[in-house]
Order: sequence, then C-alpha cells, then structure tokens
Amino acid sequence: MPKTTFTREEIQSFAQLSPFELKDKFIEIARAVQEDKPGQKEKSIPQMLNAGRGNPNWIATGPREAFYALGYFALSESRRVWTADNLGGMPEKTGSGARFDSFVRQHPDLPGIDLLQKCVEYAVERFGFVRDDFVHELTDCSVGDNYPVPDRMMTHAEQIVRGYVADEMFDHKPPAGNLSLFATEGGTAAMCYIFDSLMKNGVLHKGDKIALMVPVFTPYVEIPELDTYEFDVTYVQASMFAEAGVREWRYPEEEVAKLSDPAIKMVCLVNPSNPPSLALSQRVADQIKQIVATSNPNLLIVTDDVYGTFVEGFRSIAADLPHNTLLVYSYSKHYGCTGWRLGVIGLNDDNVIDTLIAALPQGEKDRLAKRYGTLTLEPEKIKFIDRLVADSRQVALNHTSGLSLPQQMMMVLFSLFDMLDEGQAYKQRIRAIVQQRLQLLLEGADMRVSEDPKRAGYYIELDLLAEAERVHGKDFADFLEKNYEPVDPLFRLAEQTHVVLLNGGGFEGPEWSVRVSLANLDDLDYLKIGHHLRAIFHDYASEWQASTA
Repeated sequence: MPKTTFTREEIQSFAQLSPFELKDKFIEIARAVQEDKPGQKEKSIPQMLNAGRGNPNWIATGPREAFYALGYFALSESRRVWTADNLGGMPEKTGSGARFDSFVRQHPDLPGIDLLQKCVEYAVERFGFVRDDFVHELTDCSVGDNYPVPDRMMTHAEQIVRGYVADEMFDHKPPAGNLSLFATEGGTAAMCYIFDSLMKNGVLHKGDKIALMVPVFTPYVEIPELDTYEFDVTYVQASMFAEAGVREWRYPEEEVAKLSDPAIKMVCLVNPSNPPSLALSQRVADQIKQIVATSNPNLLIVTDDVYGTFVEGFRSIAADLPHNTLLVYSYSKHYGCTGWRLGVIGLNDDNVIDTLIAALPQGEKDRLAKRYGTLTLEPEKIKFIDRLVADSRQVALNHTSGLSLPQQMMMVLFSLFDMLDEGQAYKQRIRAIVQQRLQLLLEGADMRVSEDPKRAGYYIELDLLAEAERVHGKDFADFLEKNYEPVDPLFRLAEQTHVVLLNGGGFEGPEWSVRVSLANLDDLDYLKIGHHLRAIFHDYASEWQASTA
C-alpha cells in the first residue's frame, strides 16, 4: 500500500484535535475515498468500518417492551379518569395495583406485559413497596404529566436504582450508610454537573491540583484545561508491561503514590478504564485506601463506572471508600440506550464533600447561603447531592429540575430487568459478544494483549510502538518515531482501508497507541480491521527495511 497523501505537517496540525473530532476527519477521509471511485461497482468498494465510537450495536429489547406495555396501561389509567377526544386525566393512586393486575389478565398477548408484571412483583417483594404507591409512580411517570417530585429522583426509582448499583457496582455487598442518587441526562451531564458544583461550592478552585488516572476518557483530560478551571493536573500513568512489547495497562505503586500529596484535592478515574478496559486491581484500590487513611484523608475520588457490568464480580472503589467517592454510572453501554440519556450520580450521605463545605471560612459560607437562600431558610443544611440538582438548573429553576419522568421509568425497568434471570442471561451474552470481537481483532492483527480476568473488553488500546519493538526490535520502533507522526497509521487506515479508529494519545495514553471500540460493528468486521492493521504494520516494516538496505 502507498503512504498517506497527507504531509507530515498536515498530520501534525490535525493531531491537535480531540480524538472525537479527529475521528470525524478520518470519517471524512474514508468517505471521500469511496466517493472518488464512481466507476466501481458498489459491492467492490470496501465498506467504511468505524470502530471509533463506543455506541453499541445491540439493545436490550425486553425492558423496552415492558416500557411500552407500561405505556398502554398508563393510558388506560388516564382514560379511566377523563376521556374526551384524545383528552385524558391524571392517573389515580387508589386501587392502581389491583387495576394493574386486571390489565395484565386482560392483555396476555401484549408484548412486554409478562416482563412488566415480573418487574412489578419483584420490586414489591424486594423493596417492600406499597403496591398502589409503586404502580402509581410507574404510571404517572410514564405519561410524564408532572414535574419530578422529589426533583433529585423519584422515591421508588431511587430505591430500585440503589439496589441495581448495590448488585452491579458493589458486587451485592454495598458499604454501610445510605447512597443518595441524582438521576442525570447520561454520564455526560453527570460529569458537567460535578465539575460545576464542586467549583461553585468552593470545594475546588481555579488552578487547584487534581489527578487523573490515565489513559482516561478524553473529556476528563480536556475539562480541567478549560479557562473555567485551569487545574494543575498530575497524571497517574498505567505504565506497567506484562512482558516486553505487551502493555499490562496497570498502575505501578510509585504512580499511585502520587495521590499521597495532600495538595491533590481530587482524582478522577474511569473504572473499568477507557480505553484499556480493565477494572481497577484490588492492589491499587488497597493502596488508595491506605493513602486516604494516612496522608490525604480529604482526597475526593470521582469514579466513572459505566463499564463495570462487563467484568465478573466488579466492585467499585466507591464500595471501599464511600466517604470519599462520587460515583458516576450510565446505562448507555450495557443496554444500548445512548439515545435515552440515562445516568446517575451516587454519593454516600456521610461524605467528604459535605465535611469540606461545613469547614469553609465564614465568608464562603455566607456566599453559599446567599446562593441557595431562595430554596430554604437553612441553606447551610443543603447537602451537596441536592446542591448538584439546584446548580444543574441555575438554582432559580430548582423547582423544575430533575430528569424527565419517562426516562426515570426506563431506568427503573432496565434495573429491575437486571435483577431477574432474564437480565443476568442478557449480561452474559453481551459480555461474550465483546470478548469474541476482541479475539477476532487480535487474530487478524496477529497482536498480543495481556491476560487479565478484570478485562471488560468493551474497548482495547493497542500500543503500536511497543508492538513494533516486540516484533522487529528497537531499531524499527526508533525508525517509526523519527519518520512519522504517531497518528500516521490512523490516516493510512482511513485513506487506504476505510477503517476509522481513535488515537490513544488523545486519552493521555501512549502517543503511538490506538483505541478500538469492540461494541459497534459486526463480529467479522473486527477480523477485517485486524488484517488491515497488520497490513499497515507490514508496510512500515518494508519502508524501514528499504531504508536500511
């Protein structure tokens, strides 16, 4: 294959972009090449394979069917109150449980009705709900006829999602104390709200020292650089190797020890990591626990655990350090529901943030009392989790804050589905899907990764420079570094093979690494991508050998 038609200077300029913006450039290149071949038959033009984004190509159908069945019941409840040419009334609470049972009996063939009934029965039994209260919350919320009350999260919804978090994020062993939840518009909104409220409440200040455990999801790298924050960032590098040329993507003790600096006020991590897709080891969790217990007791930990369900026996660091940890979770990847925007922030009622706010100087307390003074006569008693809610709507619109109620009910049904045998079987299937795709990619690329039982496998990060040294020696790796930009392989892939990947350097990983999403293409596409990677690699090797002849 020929070299890329882009000059080194052009590649250098594009490399300054966020990997997600650079991805769009690769898509543009791949499409342009396809459009430049009008004379070829459509079947002979290679299909563009975009493994640059993590949107999965599966969805959970069962809980969605249950949601639509709930919608029919909810409308029958509305029409029961008031019916006049497309006009209904607000569903009534009294007797709603019995009417639901009657509806189930009368509509045995309605898709999703059986699963909906199972979800209701399970929730009532596990959480001890009053049946009318729970069924009414389901129906009233699904038609979306009210503002969210409570605004942070509906009462039954919070208990159910708390149970889901206990099962899937805490491995059925939740820590002591109550976990309060705030339902958000996906993990994206959760991130924005957290950074914003920590600043507004004086927990963090512009220029403060924070840490990132890298590689990490790019926004965690880019947000601290914004002029709003300008944080002084310390990187905790996953720099360990399993063997020569094969990265382990684990954190050595000396890197984690950076968190011992009491000047570091916050550390952010994605667990399992993105892109390496490995759950935090117990060794590292224990080291962080020791650091919090000794040298940095006020360290705030923000853990983004969206991929936790892809690891057997996953246990969030929020379970080990509930006092210090803000938990972020999104339903998007597990259930194939990125368009639903379903996320949640979890914070133990006994937490370091409220402790830090209580210890602020009087001047800061007065400022915050004024900020939140329209919400209560005792603004100093507002907990941080509720300040997040108020801040999400500029405080003045706190009375209309909260995630939309139909979204909350979809979240409830996803959670309850997971608690049933059907949901556990679904979880095993999607885990098997990404692991199969990983093996096909590696087979096609003829590359090795470290064996790790905590590998989620939702993404994979491949260090091409380390692979170059493993296969052909250090001279070849030096040749690549001297003659090409780290993103040159991605330009070649897009231009020559119509494959779109992301640059690992954009995630604060090694500059010559690439991120492959294992979630959004068909299985055999990953074998093709692997073959294309290997072909590009062979081209570089040929160029190197020609230069030494």
